[in-house]
Amino acid sequence: MSDMSDEHFHDTEEHQSGIRTWKQLVAVVVAAFVVPVLVIIMLTQFVNLENKEAPGSAAFSASAVAARIAPIGAVRISDPTDIAAAKNGQQVFENQCTTCHTSGALGAPKFGDTAAWAPRIAKGYDALLVSALKGKGNMPAQSGGDFSDFEIGRAVVYMANKGGASFAEPKPPVAASAAAGAGSSPATTETASSPAK
Repeated sequence: MSDMSDEHFHDTEEHQSGIRTWKQLVAVVVAAFVVPVLVIIMLTQFVNLENKEAPGSAAFSASAVAARIAPIGAVRISDPTDIAAAKNGQQVFENQCTTCHTSGALGAPKFGDTAAWAPRIAKGYDALLVSALKGKGNMPAQSGGDFSDFEIGRAVVYMANKGGASFAEPKPPVAASAAAGAGSSPATTETASSPAK
């Protein structure tokens, strides 16, 4: 009989699972769901691995190298006589002057403030233009920016007129050079004709 009970004992031992408590059962059930999900995620990452760039490899692309060795500045040649492309006073003000003149920052006269603009307007357009082009006080020179002297002049007229002035729109450079050319040609004619007398 003892042989029989030993055989029965070994038989039941072989058929029992390794899960003895409810905690072990929960761990096995969770692992049965989590492990396959992790395996699937890792497989998808492996399949997509060929489409990914190695860290830092973008720095060696042709466009990145070209950007690093590009010159710091560039020469831009524009035709100062192209009046159609020139910005008007309001556009220049909104692009360059509004930062200080709208808020009155750094002592700039506020846009439209007639009391602040009156002493400046009294000095005349030419004095205002020189201040705008060469800089004055906290205001840096404006002619070195993206705008021509003619466009800066238009902005000066725009701001001064909104502050109580009645300045005329500045003459375009082509008109000024044509006027200078027209004034010099009669003198040349007289000089040429005077030796003939």
